[in-house]
Amino acid sequence: MSKSPPDLGSLVLLTLVAELGSLGQAAERMGISQPAASKRLTLLERRLGLTLVSRGTRGSALTTEGKAVCQWAGRVLGEVDSLMVGVAALRGDHALDLHLAASMTLAEHFVPRWIGTLQRRSPDVYVSLKVTNSEQVATLAKSGHISLGFIEAPTVPSGLSSRQVGTDRLVVVVAPQHAWARRREPVDLAELARTRLIVREVGSGTRETIERVLAGAGVEPGRPLMVLDANVAIRRAVAEGAGPAVLSAVSVQDDLTEGRVVEVPVTGADLRRRLRAVWPKDRPLTGAVEQLLRIASRIRGENR
Repeated sequence: MSKSPPDLGSLVLLTLVAELGSLGQAAERMGISQPAASKRLTLLERRLGLTLVSRGTRGSALTTEGKAVCQWAGRVLGEVDSLMVGVAALRGDHALDLHLAASMTLAEHFVPRWIGTLQRRSPDVYVSLKVTNSEQVATLAKSGHISLGFIEAPTVPSGLSSRQVGTDRLVVVVAPQHAWARRREPVDLAELARTRLIVREVGSGTRETIERVLAGAGVEPGRPLMVLDANVAIRRAVAEGAGPAVLSAVSVQDDLTEGRVVEVPVTGADLRRRLRAVWPKDRPLTGAVEQLLRIASRIRGENR
């Protein structure tokens, strides 16, 4: 058996399999194919002389030995993160200044957790966060005004590298007294397009996503009922009975639980979307930027 230590990528893969319970999902998170991930995991097992993962039709689960190795791997990867931040500080290249921008849903519900984890590990990192829409986040990333951006748009603009950091689901919501709240049949896309909705401003990832869904079904969205540039404003308008809206399920979860709004089923479309980190293609990720992206990839935002 080889005495050389395993590579860091294999350790990251093992921790992702433990987190996600799926080798395929772990491979997707790392941006590699499932066969490549399987080969890397097999090589890791051979190098350590242990069976780490039990593969089955329902997914992948760590063995007892795999859980122990995974725990140690987490410590190693945490130390590597600290190493990179320390090296950046020694270089004096301002890598400890982390300027971020995020679309509203991400900024409200996902990014704070990632930043909190980063600052617990590296308390000397200075973080600033600009909250705007996905289009503006992409513009800031392209221009180099931010270290890293987070968007919910359905496509990645040219000139940017990206990595998926989560998933999200859009829902149609109305006030409890709205006629849709009492209907038994789902709303189809044609009816949704004909209905005047409360929407976000142009450039919002939520608005772009639903417009692309409608266009893909061959229907054009009608004129909005009103345009508001904040999720909280839309939520309140819906709850007050102004009209229907399409929002992230995570942003209206409390309203749904407490009965202020009602989710309306929609047929004919998959309203899930990917959440992504973006940065300029010609800029390597180092220091705190690389560390935050690694954290976001591990503590993945999931909203099914």
